[in-house]
Amino acid sequence: MITLRPAESRGRFDFGWLDTHHTFSFGNYFDPEQTQFRSLRVLNEDRVQPGKGFGTHGHRDMEILTWVLSGALEHRDSLGTHGVIRPGEAQIMSAGTGIRHSEFNSSTMEPVHFLQIWILPERQGLTPRYDQVAFGEADLRNHLHLIASPTGAEGSVKLFQDVRVSVARLDAGREVHAVIAQGRAGFFQVAAGSVSLNGQAMNAGDGARIEEESSVIVVAGSPSEVLFFDLA
Repeated sequence: MITLRPAESRGRFDFGWLDTHHTFSFGNYFDPEQTQFRSLRVLNEDRVQPGKGFGTHGHRDMEILTWVLSGALEHRDSLGTHGVIRPGEAQIMSAGTGIRHSEFNSSTMEPVHFLQIWILPERQGLTPRYDQVAFGEADLRNHLHLIASPTGAEGSVKLFQDVRVSVARLDAGREVHAVIAQGRAGFFQVAAGSVSLNGQAMNAGDGARIEEESSVIVVAGSPSEVLFFDLA
């Protein structure tokens, strides 16, 4: 069963410096039918204006994954980490027992567009940590490549949860397949472009819950970027 989550049905707030869309309940947006999907708790699509961002704030007991679509995002945290995340780079931050961080658009000229993903950890009280991995264009072009996993397979960042996150950048007309093991589920997000998911049309910003399906086939109708979550 595939349940579409159209882009326009998401929660949206435009604060001027931040234009944000929430797939699941977050902040001032609450929908009792959209609180989370298995351990996938937050999937926010954010656009931040030049020089603006999220000031220092704290989190606990959450796996926070960031995937930049365009522009560059500057990160600082209480572990002493300072870096810039660009397209093709996965950043993971385990909030664990507590971490404080800030995220700002590092450009004074161009907006930054990114996905902020929160995954519930396998247990509370983890030691806070940070990691960032860059993937080459060849890694992502026309096949699903693992960017986050519980084992760090294929050079992915490590998650403390039984979740695997893959990304593909597809040329028009190309397709990818994802197998879903019995008892597991999937979530699919179109970050850019237009595709069909098992024959159902989807466009940028659309998502889909995938349950009781053994596999999915994604065909790009235009140059596209997609994410697939394999969830326990």
